[in-house]
Amino acid sequence: METATIAPQTLTAKDFATDQEVRWCPGCGDYSILKQVQTVMPQLGIPRENIVIISGIGCSSRFPYYMNTYGMHSIHGRAAAIASGLKATRPELSVWMVSGDGDSLSIGGNHLIHALRRNFDINILLFNNQIYGLTKGQYSPTSEEKKVTKSTPYGSIDHPFNPAALALGADATFVARSMDRDPKHLQEMLKRSHGHRGASLLEIYQNCNIFNDGAFAVYTEKGSKPEEALFLEQGQPLIFGAGRDKGIKLDGFRPVVVSLNEGHSADDLWIHDEQDFYKAQVLTRLFDDASQPGHLPRPFGVFYASERPTYEELMGAQITAVQTQKPADLDALLAGRETWTIAAEG
Repeated sequence: METATIAPQTLTAKDFATDQEVRWCPGCGDYSILKQVQTVMPQLGIPRENIVIISGIGCSSRFPYYMNTYGMHSIHGRAAAIASGLKATRPELSVWMVSGDGDSLSIGGNHLIHALRRNFDINILLFNNQIYGLTKGQYSPTSEEKKVTKSTPYGSIDHPFNPAALALGADATFVARSMDRDPKHLQEMLKRSHGHRGASLLEIYQNCNIFNDGAFAVYTEKGSKPEEALFLEQGQPLIFGAGRDKGIKLDGFRPVVVSLNEGHSADDLWIHDEQDFYKAQVLTRLFDDASQPGHLPRPFGVFYASERPTYEELMGAQITAVQTQKPADLDALLAGRETWTIAAEG
């Protein structure tokens, strides 16, 4: 008797949309990010039942309601811990963590850095709008210095986090940056994040048009984007500018902007290498205030990508190794490797 073969279902972006009303403020950058995620998901070839979206608390954390996959809207700052636990116990699942700058870099900062250093194979989408949006406009860990908000009426005195630099400091194996208003680039970075085996951190500049409108306009608007945004391409020189006439070269380890029309060529420029950990750290520090004269452009793309064993792989190998040995001696395990002998007096 022949068994009928059922062809795998071809999914579309609509298959990943739910019947829930999307409840973000009109004009919020989250709409674009949701659209790009739903567009990319069918291209990954993963059944919806094998995809899980984990979120914390914040505007971005409504994501699981709008994705027709499994998901969990967890608690403030703990998305990384829950995503890590899920991946450890169900390593075959594609686990995506969606979180904001307040959720992951404030109360959840500790969980984030440990998920990165442990290298769980999870995809972390960090929406950065440099403000607390859900709680109506307080400054966040990424808000710039002197930021005037409802909680800092005289200007913030905090020094902000640089998320990409923080991730490299935690030994993340994949660090990238994109923006909500460049759909093509964002889709490419989502695919790269998914394709990486290990913890990937994708920082996404997301405009909060209600409480921090235009925070990243200099990098997204057509008039300023070519001069202010530097798009990284593997193996290619760092070139930018409206006429592709500017580049970055290294003076030792110090990046400087040069003109390709004034005695310099592409051969003189810094060639991007995603596997160069030291240069990646320099790139994350191209974080100058765009209002200052002589500033460097802000990089977008993959800063760093490397391979090392994932936590769940190492854990599975350890469990298998123990199971192939002789039955464990519980008394010996409880006693440990160190013992003390107490001599009686007299």
